[in-house]
Amino acid sequence: MGVTRLKRKGRRNKQTAKARVARMKSLSFQPVIKNIDAEELKASFVAEEAPKKKKAKAKKVEEPKVEAVVEEVTPEAKEESAPAETKEDTTEEEK
Repeated sequence: MGVTRLKRKGRRNKQTAKARVARMKSLSFQPVIKNIDAEELKASFVAEEAPKKKKAKAKKVEEPKVEAVVEEVTPEAKEESAPAETKEDTTEEEK
């Protein structure tokens, strides 16, 4: 008697095994740590920040001061700004 192999099932098993290995490999990956001179890095930040601060101060413009203006309203001005009669008021007077 011969042994029957299921080719599709074999391919599926191999696929799942490869996917599992790839997943474990990506999860356990650690980036390569390079030798970095910390003092040189700190010095480069200080050198870059100094010119930026000078530019910010130069761009700063004094804003004009806004003063509050208060106008006195006279009784004559109040009468002029009174609302005109509405149609309802005029119809009641006519009756």
